[in-house]
Formats: sequence, C-alpha cells, structure tokens
Amino acid sequence: MPNFICVTCGTQYPESEQPPARCPICEDERQYVGPNGQQWTTLEALLPDHRLVIEPVEPRLYRLKPEPKVGIGQYAHLVQTPEGNILWDCVPFIDAAAVDAINELGGIRAIAISHPHFHTVMVEWSRAFNNAPIYIHEGNRRDVARPDAAIHYWEGDSLPLWDGISLVHCGGHFLGSAVLHWRDGAEGRGVLLTSDTIDVVADTRYVTFMYSYPNAIPLPPAKVRAIVDAVEPFPYDRIYESFGLMVDGDAKAKVNVSAERYIRAITEGL
Repeated sequence: MPNFICVTCGTQYPESEQPPARCPICEDERQYVGPNGQQWTTLEALLPDHRLVIEPVEPRLYRLKPEPKVGIGQYAHLVQTPEGNILWDCVPFIDAAAVDAINELGGIRAIAISHPHFHTVMVEWSRAFNNAPIYIHEGNRRDVARPDAAIHYWEGDSLPLWDGISLVHCGGHFLGSAVLHWRDGAEGRGVLLTSDTIDVVADTRYVTFMYSYPNAIPLPPAKVRAIVDAVEPFPYDRIYESFGLMVDGDAKAKVNVSAERYIRAITEGL
C-alpha cells in the first residue's frame, strides 16, 4: 500500500489503500488547504520528473532542495562534522541518486526536525540511512502524521547531540519549534539553522517571527522575547533559514534589533 503525501505541505502519512480524508497539518491555521482542495501524491509518482539538488552554502554545510518544487518549497540542510553528519529538517522527496550523493559526503548520523512543516517524508530519509534517529521536540509530537520507532522525542531547553551540535527549543511558531546551533559554522563564529522559528526577511539585515507566515498571523511579544532568550546563550554570527535567505555577519545583534523592532510595531506601531 502507498504512503500518501499531501501535495500542498508535503507531509507523508502511514500506508493506506486510499488517500486520507484530510491533512490536519494543512487544516491548521498556520497552513492552508490548496485552492483546488485536498490533493495527494506519492514518492513513486514524483520519481520520474523530480530530482534533489545538493549545493554547498559554506564549507561543510549543504542545502538540499527538490526540483521542481514539492510541498511548500522547503529546503533541508546537511551539516558535516568530525563526529558524523546531521540532516536538519526534511524535504518531501528522496531518491537513490540523492542517497548516493549524501553517502559520498559521509552519510547521515542523525536527523533533527524544526517543526511539523518539515516532517515531510522523514521516515523515508531515516530508513535510507540505516534507520538514523529522528529528533523532534515533545511539543510537536501531536503533529507527527507517520509515527516510527526511529523518532526520538526530546524535552527541555536544549539537547546537545554531540560536540558542536545542539538543538535549542524556542517555541513560538509551534509549541515545539526548535533551531539547530552549529558551533563551528561561519569559520568558528557559529551558525543557527532556524527554519521558520527565526525567519530571514528580504532585507537580510533583519529577521521576523510569525505564528503563521502564509496567513500573516503575528506572534505576541512574549513569544518573541522567549525565542530570543532561548538562543541568547549560543554564539552565532550567521543564520540560514529554509527558503534560501541568510543573515551573514552580526546575526545575534541583528536578531535582537529585529525583535525590538517587531515588538515596538506590535505594541506601539512603527
């Protein structure tokens, strides 16, 4: 039986003879059901005309993106470290060529997911790399559409996975939203991989924080402050979000300035 994938968000569901009746991830107010209604596909249907592009963005960091776009167009990142590679977030596509290419880069020791919009086909990714453990914050457990023994739920403010790699719980966008801190990135000045938790905007001197991006629902000031406080203990000079933008240089200071600007706009108006 196939594992159906939601066309709009890219979430994969357990095996079934017929597509699920609905996608709760899309029905949530942080996402949306597509204009043509709920639609489904499978990995098998995507294989003939899709491929995974793997491109370097800095030494030991790679961006993974399906072409043509699948789901919301989200990217994943592969971080190479001396103790093994970690895949940050998952895209809703994988094939044999992608597995071979990543194995040439050292494979995948572990997978970590920021929030439910990146759960996608994470079980397929895990199984392709020797059942690599998948780390998801406990706050996002209820949004896991395809449970699997490889999934490990973590709690608390942060989770060091190994030397130089830590997950940081920020909340905000989702209850369990997290970011990844890579200590040795940006030539040793530190990198945050933030997905939608801290989102880089078109003017890349700034970031923003939202409850829903497609539906333009802001976060309250207390949630924004909590995100900034969560990453404050970690040194970082560069930020990569998951749609191709980055903050390059003085990233921590720019996050703080952006938070102040955001809170001022919400509470007083610019």
